[in-house]
Amino acid sequence: MYAIVDIETTGSYAAANGITEISIHVHDGNTVIEKFESLINPRQPIPYYIQAMTGINDKMVANAPTFEMIAEKIHTLLHDKIFIAHNVNFDYSFINAHLKECGFDLNSKKLCTVRLSRKIFPGFPSYSLGRLCQSLGITINDRHRAGGDTEATVKVFELLLQHDKEQHIQKSLQRNSKEAILPPNVPKEHFNKLPYTPGIYYFHNEKGKVVYVGKANNIRYRVNSHFSNNSESRQKQNFMQHVHAISYQTCGTELMSCILESTEIKKRWPVFNSSQKRWEDVYGIFSYEDQNGYQRLAIDKNRKRLHPVYTFHYLVDGHAIIRKLIKDFNLCPKLCFLQKDTGPCEGMNEGYCYGACKQKETAASYNERVKKACDSLRAQPSFAIVDKGLNDEDKSCILVWEGTFYGMGYIPADAQITNPDSLKEYLTTYKENSFIRNLVNGYAARFPSKIIYLNNAGEINPATENLLQWASD
Repeated sequence: MYAIVDIETTGSYAAANGITEISIHVHDGNTVIEKFESLINPRQPIPYYIQAMTGINDKMVANAPTFEMIAEKIHTLLHDKIFIAHNVNFDYSFINAHLKECGFDLNSKKLCTVRLSRKIFPGFPSYSLGRLCQSLGITINDRHRAGGDTEATVKVFELLLQHDKEQHIQKSLQRNSKEAILPPNVPKEHFNKLPYTPGIYYFHNEKGKVVYVGKANNIRYRVNSHFSNNSESRQKQNFMQHVHAISYQTCGTELMSCILESTEIKKRWPVFNSSQKRWEDVYGIFSYEDQNGYQRLAIDKNRKRLHPVYTFHYLVDGHAIIRKLIKDFNLCPKLCFLQKDTGPCEGMNEGYCYGACKQKETAASYNERVKKACDSLRAQPSFAIVDKGLNDEDKSCILVWEGTFYGMGYIPADAQITNPDSLKEYLTTYKENSFIRNLVNGYAARFPSKIIYLNNAGEINPATENLLQWASD
């Protein structure tokens, strides 16, 4: 038994919108055996543009039953039946969310007449209900009303049953089929081609433009998670409505996936990505001379026309760097604003401050060490992160040259990393941003065994390892 359904709503996602009208036609595979149709009071104003589209206004639903009043009837009609709708996940998400609020559990198999029509009637210019019916010679009465759209969907479904020579309907109902969860406009073949490897994936709209970029340690599983959950959020529904194609790029490691995702987001500015669009280094370490002639180090927000010694995104990173500089270069915690109380200098008590805060050390002597500390921040190390590749014949390589992310790619598995110039020939260059810099430095600090440090001559230089340690301190 089938339940062919259409609803009208106050908005595009179930989490914050209500249902204004519902129509259910129970179909036995041959004909409609039962109908139910009702206006519904959504208990919220109907936006004017929806009133104009559907013809349903606030006055019409004022005395209509609320969803709670007819929830049991709706559940009875849908229970143990195959739920069918044109863009099924939209209608199902609304009805399922509202039934849950009323204490009813709906766990129906689903069929989408958009997806089925693309398979059984390929080559049509559009599969919207109106254009599809036009192509099939079906007349729609009361377009954008639940009853009229349901009757049209019934006629579409009956034609699908008649012309389904390759058993697409039965295949869609199989347990392992992804037809019911995928967006209505995405070919299943796009999903079937997704690999079980690290990489990034793209969601494209109808015109082929990238609307979302994501990264994954397992592309197939991650893409599946976007559509298999039961979220009634705006984001989920927007995905379902606007995604028409899926593509991907494989990567050797998850770190490379993260870097490539950030690069692609900055490059393409996808409409559904929110993170990283505004990622930038918020804070910096600044050096200035106080009234006594002593050079001070301070953490402050990054501003235009200021020139920080070093930048970072999180305050905790800045404090960690300052603490290490104090210990490594015998700086005063008070002159670095790490100790802000009026008590005795902790550095003098522990023996690493020579009394600059009490002017017991000359400014010239102290400032020389501050200069060396600042130079150590500017003189960043060159290193390569070497990890598994795409196959047994190569290795992945991420190159940071003098503290700046250079690029990444794949090198022969037996390659010896001793010459940076020859290494660069294998790599694709990418523009650095603060997210990538923090990501790579943090990874280098966590996984030192995967790092090969290089000096400017291209020789291994273990001494530069110290320059990364603040990231893990």
